[in-house]
Amino acid sequence: MPIAQNDNQQHWLITGANGNLGRRLVKELLTASADHVRAVVRSARAADQIANLGLTPQQNARLEVVTLNYTDEAALAEAADGCSRAVHLVGILKETKTAAYRDAHELSCMTLAKVCDQSTVTHITYLSILGSTAQSSNACLASKGAAEDILLAAATPTCVLRVPMVLGEGDYASAALLGRARQPRSFAFRPESLEQPVYAGDVTAAIRQAAALCHDGALDLAGPESLSRRALLQRTAACMGSTTQVLGLPLSIGFAFAGIVQTLLANPPLTTAMLGVLDHDDDIDPAPALHALQLSGLTAIEETVGHLLAN
Repeated sequence: MPIAQNDNQQHWLITGANGNLGRRLVKELLTASADHVRAVVRSARAADQIANLGLTPQQNARLEVVTLNYTDEAALAEAADGCSRAVHLVGILKETKTAAYRDAHELSCMTLAKVCDQSTVTHITYLSILGSTAQSSNACLASKGAAEDILLAAATPTCVLRVPMVLGEGDYASAALLGRARQPRSFAFRPESLEQPVYAGDVTAAIRQAAALCHDGALDLAGPESLSRRALLQRTAACMGSTTQVLGLPLSIGFAFAGIVQTLLANPPLTTAMLGVLDHDDDIDPAPALHALQLSGLTAIEETVGHLLAN
């Protein structure tokens, strides 16, 4: 499925395009530029999510949605044909008996690296998780770290962007944050753990800059401020003109519950690895990433919450 080339247009391959960040990036690219987007998803249901972005006919004419398995090398190679930039947004926070970290992370990245090295793609951007490393004792962070290493070893220049909690209009994490902040009392495991949430619009801006600059290497990107989970809930409540009392729960209870349900259920609501990622202390200096990507700044927490409330 070759794409007609134009020197003034970029042709994007976006895998995992049906997620909140993927849909946002697709819409931004089609509304703010003359670029073409080939959005890759795994199911018809996911493809429908892309179709409901509210694009104009002219924008839709530059969008193509492809359904395939991310580890299907032949299908992915066909999807990559004619594309110049790839963005890999595939990943899972919770491993289940039918969705393994290795399949979602390492195997999908192995396939993408091989395909891009043999295609017209000149740059890859991979979204990872702050704290990921192949040496991590956490299964999710270790898997993401191994996936990073696979792409960074590819011949195609790759920018790995490691991010913490991402807050954006209409996503689950943001809705949960607002819902808990509205309560007179809210509960949290280890409320003094550190969060450094980043606005979704800042993440998509970083992705676009990484591709434009063809940045090669890993960057840690987070919001402008690290604060405790208790403070985040209270600051969010203040933005809504209210207050919330944050009550702490022992983290050991969470791990015990997660250990039991992941043993008994095929699709548990929580796993120990997932809880470990959510409990990770995030406190990094985003300045090096901003400098590398030539970005001027980040959205403050109050402004981010304002965006969420306006949605």
